[in-house]
This record gives sequence, structure tokens and C-alpha cells, in this order.
Amino acid sequence: MERTAGILADRAIKALFAEGQLKSEAPLDGDQIQPASLDLRLGSKALRVRASFMPGRSSTVASKLDRLTLHEIDLEHGAVLETGCVYIVPLMESLDLPAELSASTNPKSSTGRLDIFTRVMVDHAQEFDKIPAGYSGPLYLEISPRTFPVIVRRGSRLSQIRFRVGNALLSEADLLELHAAETLVASETPNVSGGGIALSIDLKGTGPEGLIGYRGKHHTSVIDVDRKAQHEVLDFWEPIYSRGRNELILDPDEFYILVSREAVHVPPAYAAEMTPYDPLVGEFRVHYAGFFDPGFGHAAAGGSGSRAVLEVRSHEVPFILEHGQIVGRLVYEHMLERPQGLYGTGLGSNYQAQGLKLSKHFKL
Repeated sequence: MERTAGILADRAIKALFAEGQLKSEAPLDGDQIQPASLDLRLGSKALRVRASFMPGRSSTVASKLDRLTLHEIDLEHGAVLETGCVYIVPLMESLDLPAELSASTNPKSSTGRLDIFTRVMVDHAQEFDKIPAGYSGPLYLEISPRTFPVIVRRGSRLSQIRFRVGNALLSEADLLELHAAETLVASETPNVSGGGIALSIDLKGTGPEGLIGYRGKHHTSVIDVDRKAQHEVLDFWEPIYSRGRNELILDPDEFYILVSREAVHVPPAYAAEMTPYDPLVGEFRVHYAGFFDPGFGHAAAGGSGSRAVLEVRSHEVPFILEHGQIVGRLVYEHMLERPQGLYGTGLGSNYQAQGLKLSKHFKL
């Protein structure tokens, strides 16, 4: 039976371009379309602004920028974005969506793992990262590097967009049924509530020294977001070891890379997303980059045993995490159709079959 609600797959995303509902000022990169999303590219300029803002129902982003811009930065040949600053970048892609099609956005995995806070805005928006059905107009990316200064340029890809028709979310009953058939997380007793399936934290560690994660260093050199395997890990990260305690105190204003205890599986006919912050599990934010594509952790796509890498930042107060503690939830949605390509299958996916892993920018 053909689905009437769901996430658009790669073939349908290509069709959006053919039909003029998705536009770009330059031809697409060969790997820009993912199984259930499209990477968005930075345009030729960044605008340093006084503060983050929301356009609001009565304003365009451009009209707010006229008042809030401090200076303009040329991105054609690359530029440094400093920590603690807020930048708005018009994106190369724009939309002319039909009435039944909405969209949502999220940072790419590598963006989140560098602690680059990003979110997409559209004209007349009252929410970040949500694009209403039928929207027609430009896309803008707010960028705020939190830990490391970064080099970006025209064409850099920091964010991604998903398109959906209707409400495709699985109910809790559907999740339990799918888990029984497909094993969504490697847990004998899955915790399903709040519309999602729980993930817990691994603080026992790996290897002889019990490596449990990394804490970002301050006052480092810059990271080029378009260069793979260019940076030494210890120049930017402090490794954290369990030392048999199986717990970790999160310090406020520090950034951590940790990993889930459970392996995650996204079957080919589904897409998943991690909720970024759940006040019911503690005063911290987990996983800036929330999209999991069809095929993530899927054995046939080379991903058996793929765990979720977690970008963690505590809020106002120190917070103690203990091994096995719930830190977030995955929600699953139906795809409208199975993608032509799955995550990890000939797509150059960086994080298939992963355990604890830093972003692609660091040397192994």
C-alpha cells in the first residue's frame, strides 16, 4: 500500500529540483542529496549580528538584518567565524513548497561534533528549524561556534533539511511493534515513552584505559569544516577515562563527546531523530545533530553495532551522569518510499558502524 504521509526519500528530493520547488544558485554537489535529507550550502557572505533573533510573523529575515548587522564577511575564499559570536548566512538553496509539503532542519553530524550551534530561519518564522507547508522564499542559517573557531566558505555544508507530507511519526505502540520486529535499540527491555525510545549513556568506557569520551579544549587553533583528517586530536580534545567509577560530572559551559550504551538501528523504510533536550532526564542538552538516516546501523548496509555519538552540554549547574542513565529519546517516522541509497551503502557515510568517534576533521 502506498503511503500518504511520510519523509521524502532521495528520489523525491531530486524531483523537487526538477519541479522548481527546491532551487539553488549553483548546481548540486554530487553527494548533496542523502537518503532522507538534503545538505544545505552556505552562500557567499556571512553577516555578524548583535544577537540571535526570530523574524516573527510580521517580518522577513532581511528586514531584521538591516537593523542588527554589525558587519559583512566575504566567504568566497573562506573566513574565520569566532567563538561566542552570532552570524547569519543566506543559504544557496531556497524553497517554493507546495501546500502539502513542510520541512525541518538540523545540524549535520560533523557540525554538532564540533559544537557549532546552527539553526535555520525562514521569513515570518516563529520557530527555528521548522519550515511551514507551502513556504516560498529564502533560507538563512544562524551559526554560533561554541568551543572552536572555524573556517567556512561558500558551499560549506553545516545543516541539512528533511521534507515531509503529513504526520509520519510512529506512535508508542507502533514503536514497540517495530522494535520487536527490527530491534531499534540493543536493549532487551526498551523504554518507550514520550513518543520515543530511550537511549542511555555508556560510561564504562572502551579499551584498556576505559576511554569514555572527550572534553573540548578552549583557546585552540581554527578548524576548517571542509577538511577531513587534518587536525591532531589532543590539540583540541582532552580524553576522559572512567577509572572504574562509571560516572561523569558535567561542568557547566563545557562540551563533551560521549556515546550511547545501545547500538541504534534505523530500518530502510524509516527515518529517526533524537530529541535534543528533555528536561525530564536532567539539565543538559544531548545531540545537537538529530537526524538518523534510513540504513543507519542496518546490518545489510554495513552498520551492525552503530552507536549514537552524543554531543553533551550541561546547563546552569553541574550534573552527574551515571552509566546506563537515560540521556535522550529517538523518535521514528515513516518514509514515503524506501530510499534508492541507504546510509553507509556506497555513500561515503562517515559514521556508519561507529562507536565513540570524533568528527571527520580529526586524524585517527
